[in-house]
Amino acid sequence: KQGINAEYGDFTFFHHSFACSLAQSLSLTDNTMPANFAGHWKLEKSEHFDSFLEEMNVGLLKRKAAKLVSSEHIIKQEGDNMDVNVVATGGGDILSKIKGQKGKHQVYTVGGSFTESEINGEEAEVSTCWEGDCIMEKHKTPSLEYTLKRELQDDNTMVLHLESPKGTKARRIYKKVE
Repeated sequence: KQGINAEYGDFTFFHHSFACSLAQSLSLTDNTMPANFAGHWKLEKSEHFDSFLEEMNVGLLKRKAAKLVSSEHIIKQEGDNMDVNVVATGGGDILSKIKGQKGKHQVYTVGGSFTESEINGEEAEVSTCWEGDCIMEKHKTPSLEYTLKRELQDDNTMVLHLESPKGTKARRIYKKVE
C-alpha cells in the first residue's frame, strides 16, 4: 500500500510538471502578457480553510490561530518575476506564541521553483508555472503535498485556491487595498 501511494505521489508531481510545461509552451505561442498580481491585497474571507488545514495535519492550536489571524499579500511583479511578501495581521499576541505564523517572503520566477517553510515547519520545494492567467504552485514536503492556484477574478479580487491530494478544496479571497 505504501508503494502505491508513493507511486501515486510521483505520478501527481509528474502530471503537474507536464501540465506546467504544456501550459508554458502554449502561452509562449500566443504572445499574451501574464496577469498582473502587483498590489497590496488584504484577506477578506476564507472558505473551507480549517478543513484543508486539518487534512494537511496542521494541529488544532495552529488551526485556531488561523481563524484569528488575517493576512496581507504585498506583491511586486515584473513579467514572470514575483516578489510576494505575506504578512500575518491581527490575532493579538497569538502570533508571538506560535512559531512560523508571522509571514513569509517569496521571490521567484514563474516557471521555476523555490523553497519555503510550511505551516508545519518543514521545508517545501515549490514548483511554479503559468496556467492561462493563473499561477500554479505545487508544494511538496516529506509529509505533505498540495497545490495552490493564484487567480485574479477581477482587478480588485485575488483568489488563492488550495487543494489537497485527497481533494479537499479551500479558497482564500483577497481584496486590493492599493
